[in-house]
Amino acid sequence: MAKHRHKPHPSASSRRGIVQWAGIGAAVLLLGVAVFALNRKPASAPQANQPSPGPLAAQTNLPTIEINQALMVTVELDFGQNVPGIAEALREIERRHQPESGSGRVFAILDAYGEPTPDGKKLHMSMHVSTEKPGIGSLVFKRTGKVLWSSRVVPSTNAPSRFSGTALTVFLDDGAGKLLTVDGSSNPASILDASIKEAGQPVSLMWPDGAEREITFIYSACGCPVKVMCRRVGDRTMRTRELPVIFPDDPSVVTLIAQLMRW
Repeated sequence: MAKHRHKPHPSASSRRGIVQWAGIGAAVLLLGVAVFALNRKPASAPQANQPSPGPLAAQTNLPTIEINQALMVTVELDFGQNVPGIAEALREIERRHQPESGSGRVFAILDAYGEPTPDGKKLHMSMHVSTEKPGIGSLVFKRTGKVLWSSRVVPSTNAPSRFSGTALTVFLDDGAGKLLTVDGSSNPASILDASIKEAGQPVSLMWPDGAEREITFIYSACGCPVKVMCRRVGDRTMRTRELPVIFPDDPSVVTLIAQLMRW
């Protein structure tokens, strides 16, 4: 079951350099919060994300969704007696891309979460999908060939794509529900060495040792937040909850976040 969810569209400008953080985020500014960009060219997408052959015209009865939009694909998958975790289950989901341009990907899974059904026989899983390019995108359960989701992605009627494929934005919750902008313009070694833009102070002073905080990452065409819970442990952080699995279609971004957070 796929549910459309419209999200704000952050403006992400691309700049030179392997790792350079700078201010972006027009949509987020509407909420009174500035953002920063971490520029890094992502690695090639996994094999499952390669364009799939086949004429677009052959599939005419598909639902449509515009680029820069989000939807949630929620399914129950039968794995037999051994129900896997979410990360393993995602490897059993084939991403099929038929971009109109002939190259690139049509969508990306931003995060995923779920749990076994009450009877323990199936896995209930939700996948947060962001549309990126016109074409046809599909999710297929490899074990059965069942199509879990398929849509024709069309150009936006409101605005062109703002997703440059290089911008990562990060926010820190102050513990009272207020989002603070992590400013990485000085290329700090970790998030704790970065500064809080609103306060002009290091993150290490704003995040007490031992405190649990919610961290928000934005790396998507739809501008959708991906949230994780972390605890500061000395000069490192650690996730306090296993889920969601974040950015499974962008392993280089996951690696970069792990380095930033010192997981």
